[in-house]
Amino acid sequence: MERSPPPETGRGWGRRRSGAGVFQLARLSSDPPPLSRPRPAGTDRVATMPPLPSTRPPRWSTCSFCLLIVLLPRAEAEVDHLNATLQRSGGGSQCGDYSNQMMEDGMCRLVATLPQLDEQRCPDMFRCTDEVSYWLHENEERKQQVEVLKETISELQEELRSHRHRIKALELQGEDGGHFNLSRHRRFRELEERYAEATALLHLQGTLILDLQNQLHNLTLLVEEVKRNPGCSVDAARPNPLLSAQEGLHPGTGETQHVRNCPIDCASIYYNGVRRSGLYTVVPSLAGMPVQVYCDMDVDGGGWTVIQRRLDGSVSFDRNWRDYRDGFGDLHSEFWLGNDHIHHLSVQGDYSLRIDMEDWGHKHKHALYQSFHVEDEEHQYRLHVSGFSGSAQDSFSWYHDKQSFSTPDSGNICAEISHSGWWYNQCFYANLNGVYYRGGHYTPKSRGPLGPDGIVWYSWRDSDYYSLRKVSMMIRPRSFRAHLSP
Repeated sequence: MERSPPPETGRGWGRRRSGAGVFQLARLSSDPPPLSRPRPAGTDRVATMPPLPSTRPPRWSTCSFCLLIVLLPRAEAEVDHLNATLQRSGGGSQCGDYSNQMMEDGMCRLVATLPQLDEQRCPDMFRCTDEVSYWLHENEERKQQVEVLKETISELQEELRSHRHRIKALELQGEDGGHFNLSRHRRFRELEERYAEATALLHLQGTLILDLQNQLHNLTLLVEEVKRNPGCSVDAARPNPLLSAQEGLHPGTGETQHVRNCPIDCASIYYNGVRRSGLYTVVPSLAGMPVQVYCDMDVDGGGWTVIQRRLDGSVSFDRNWRDYRDGFGDLHSEFWLGNDHIHHLSVQGDYSLRIDMEDWGHKHKHALYQSFHVEDEEHQYRLHVSGFSGSAQDSFSWYHDKQSFSTPDSGNICAEISHSGWWYNQCFYANLNGVYYRGGHYTPKSRGPLGPDGIVWYSWRDSDYYSLRKVSMMIRPRSFRAHLSP
């Protein structure tokens, strides 16, 4: 009857040969051995058996009985299971009797007594040893599997540690990513604000471009109108005395023969779309002769024709009648436009007069007169001025209105005392053509004890002996209205 393989309950074992005819199977581990039984009687002879291959075992000549000693580990459950297996496989009849014993070195000793067979080997012994070898082999495989499992567990633990490191790195990256997202959101908000500003600027630029297009359209219409109605050509006949000799040589600075459709004052130039202060040629309607003037396009809306200006004392105003009649000085700095030109400009309509003043402390004041004009030379350029308003107190119209013009050579004592030409009454409360004194306060000792002769506006300091730093007189039509665009 064939024997079934033993169950997989063994541990790792090794085989060794000890004594004559006795095989001892020693356990490789150090587990303590189970309790053993005493060897049964009748085993006084032990057959000597050399190790043989399992395929063809040696033949026994005489064998009264065979003794098999096996050392097993201290595992009672496994020993009991092995005993039960041997008994089921016929160990009692083929392998004889056997017993186990606990040894001092912690090994289990198994003793088996085999029956004697004449002239035959003991096959049952080899069967028993084959079973033990089978369990030893199985246990060795289990041991190798355990070692492999240990290595696998170590690898898994190492891989687990690596995964933990990766998770930690991902968490750190997640925190950095949060900061990056916050910074990107803040950057996005800044870009939105800049986009809103750029959109507003673009809208403003579009509005300005539209306004410039409208102005260009209006200027184009004016140019076309001028082309359809030519005639304001200025041909030089004699130089303007208010310009330098070099400027007087250029065409357009003297009298003309064709003056049709020409501007009559700076307000006309303003209405024609020119809004920059500077020198321009105008042709008063009654005179019919062109004159070079300085136009102020900045003060109070512009359109002013400047008739007098004092800036730095570079021009002397101690002049005779002829100079004051024709004009003198430099239109770029200090000048008197000329009584003839002032007359022709002021009588071609209803004109207003504005006087701007500045003292040596850089304080500014102005006086505005709603009505102003000057009669011709035959009536000695008599003054008509009224309708005062402004930031300065009136020192001009109430005392100098209806007065004739006088110069030092005309026999007027006030003009001689004041060393200038002006509309004197019994001398003056305002003398804007007086001597230029630097610093403001002055005394007339250098010119004799005749009286004050500075650039005086009496109500400024309630004194005749304070000379102003800057003065300008300019006129424009009373009906003038400034335009926002041409």
